[in-house]
Amino acid sequence: MDTTSIAPATSARASRRGSKALRRFLRHPGGMLGFVLLAFLILVALFAPFVAPYDPLRVDPINALMPPSGEHWMGTDTLGRDVMSRVIFGARISLRLGIVSVAIAMSLGVFLGVLAGYLGGRVDAVIMRVVDILLAFPSLVLALIAVFALGPGLTNAMIAVGISSIPVYARITRAEVLSAKENLYVQSAQALGAPASGIMFRHILPNIIAPNIVMGALGTGSAILAGAALSFLGLGAQAPLPEWGLMLSQGRGFMSLAWWLTVFPGVGIMATVMSMNLLGDGLRDVLDPRLG
Repeated sequence: MDTTSIAPATSARASRRGSKALRRFLRHPGGMLGFVLLAFLILVALFAPFVAPYDPLRVDPINALMPPSGEHWMGTDTLGRDVMSRVIFGARISLRLGIVSVAIAMSLGVFLGVLAGYLGGRVDAVIMRVVDILLAFPSLVLALIAVFALGPGLTNAMIAVGISSIPVYARITRAEVLSAKENLYVQSAQALGAPASGIMFRHILPNIIAPNIVMGALGTGSAILAGAALSFLGLGAQAPLPEWGLMLSQGRGFMSLAWWLTVFPGVGIMATVMSMNLLGDGLRDVLDPRLG
């Protein structure tokens, strides 16, 4: 019997589960609300040059600190830049920061978790002790340490936030792999002499990825918050980039005089994080095997 004959059966099972989960998700009100809101934010970010009424970097000192009006719907900042245009372009930066950070964390965390869970022994011990050390630090503190080591900047903030989230995905994946190792399809592949790499990444990984998808959706919102916090502290995006956390930092000294400088970027952060949390909760509900 060819060891590759196991893969089609595994793929067929995954496909059936995927179709069932999709139908359940379409009936989930919270998940659909999060999906629609996130889709809207993504479309705004993608078409920002066409949606934004002004250049977000254009300085107009004569019209500085203008309140919301028909000409500037969200007012202007201390340099006369249109706040609405900066919020719209800020969606690009914040979404990219969240997605890239989670991609870094998930790819490395899942890889390490699969190795630790399947190989066990010394490999498991070494990987998990490193993960335990990283888990000893709050994620934001770990991100601060990483960005201090790498230096301030948007790219380094993405890497720092991604590194700080690796332990979560490694732990989740390891637990799922330890459970999946006891399944019949894994034992059959082992009995047929399939290589360890094939078993780990062709048979086990497709069947244990669902919890990481849920964690990725929820983690994207947390990554956006962490990135905004780093920018607020001057360690993430640098001026004149229209990043929401940086805009909050620049407007905090004018809250009593120009409330719009902080309210609208704050609403952008809130809406994005809320959409990711709603989407993550919906995915968790539909992908939970106990509901199947």
